[in-house]
Amino acid sequence: MNPPSILPVRLPDPRGPAPQVPAQIVLASIAGLWLCYFVLASLRGAIVGLEFQSEVFLRRLLVALASMAVTAALWPLLRALDRQAMAVRIAAILLAALPASLVLAAINQQAFADIESKLVAKLGEKEGIRIRRDEAGNVLVDVSNMPPIPVPPAAPMPLPDGSLAVPQVPPVTAAGAVTIDSETSTETRWRQLTDVALGRYFLLLAWAALYVALVAAEEARAAERREGEYRRAAKAAELRSLRYQINPHFLFNTLNSLSALVLTGKGEAAERMIQTLSTFYRRSLADDPTGDHPLGEEIRLQQLYLEIEGVRFPERLRIVVDVPAELAEVAVPGMILQPLVENAVKYAVAPTSRTVTVTIAARAEAGQLVLTVSDDGPGTGEGRAKGLGIGLGNVRDRLRARFGDAAGLVAGPTGQGFRTELRLPLAG
Repeated sequence: MNPPSILPVRLPDPRGPAPQVPAQIVLASIAGLWLCYFVLASLRGAIVGLEFQSEVFLRRLLVALASMAVTAALWPLLRALDRQAMAVRIAAILLAALPASLVLAAINQQAFADIESKLVAKLGEKEGIRIRRDEAGNVLVDVSNMPPIPVPPAAPMPLPDGSLAVPQVPPVTAAGAVTIDSETSTETRWRQLTDVALGRYFLLLAWAALYVALVAAEEARAAERREGEYRRAAKAAELRSLRYQINPHFLFNTLNSLSALVLTGKGEAAERMIQTLSTFYRRSLADDPTGDHPLGEEIRLQQLYLEIEGVRFPERLRIVVDVPAELAEVAVPGMILQPLVENAVKYAVAPTSRTVTVTIAARAEAGQLVLTVSDDGPGTGEGRAKGLGIGLGNVRDRLRARFGDAAGLVAGPTGQGFRTELRLPLAG
């Protein structure tokens, strides 16, 4: 029996997908580089006063467009190396730019070949001779009845492509046509080609450095986005944990109340309490534990809870809700008031035999939403202080996780009861 074959499994890159520079930014960088070259070369020609500027302008534009195409051809190679070590990327750039710069120099030389011939011919006219090429491409110098004169070396002549050329004008010895050695002409052209290629090589390296910088910036933005996602996930987990702390505590208190009703024979009240409890949990558990919901809905949930407790304390619990209608749609963290209302019932209503009023109020103040839960029961007590430490701690942690320093909580006795005040951003 042959052993089962093991198929290779390619694990995903733990860094996630490679961040890529948007195509429009890359193309814009290529166009910007060669348009800058075109503008500067044109300004230089105008300032120096080169000949045939109208003819040179169009050729220079065509050279710039061809240079954009050659540079764009390098982009896929660089993009394939985005995840490689920097040394590998630098070596690839240095090698790939060499043939590309030679291609650009050849394009440049071909585009300006006829302009160069015109410039050489015009220089010859200034010296009293006529320079032309024959069908084989040799340079011919026509002289007519001139005595033998030595011609001094001509000064270097700037060409439209930015290079310098030294016209090779031979000494004229007799009337007729003098042929310039074609090997000398070819050597000069290779020198010009090398000179232009070195300039284009530098420009290609400059663009490649810009591309590497754009990739680094994109990687930094991707890392920042991942860090933000991790922070949001951690915050959501914290909010979820804090929110889930509320439910067992509330359920424990409610079951105690329900048990007391059953033991005292108040079956009808117990049944009404079970129905209200079912409605409360159906609404509260349907919410996203990390999400917000309208303040009006939060108030209705607390009213359901107080109705449950009202079955237990029918003569001792009085409820007052003071929430303006214009604040009903303001978003607040789900069940943010639940621990505060529970504490008011447990430590203000339960220990007393008189009627206690629990008030839930809201108002807008200086760009903040102010929520208060207050009662007129006992304002202090060791048991209440311990219970408030748990309930208020939960609410304070949730506000800090959700809003940071933009929210706050203040609680304490008022002399006629106890009051807890929450402040959170009104837009939250």
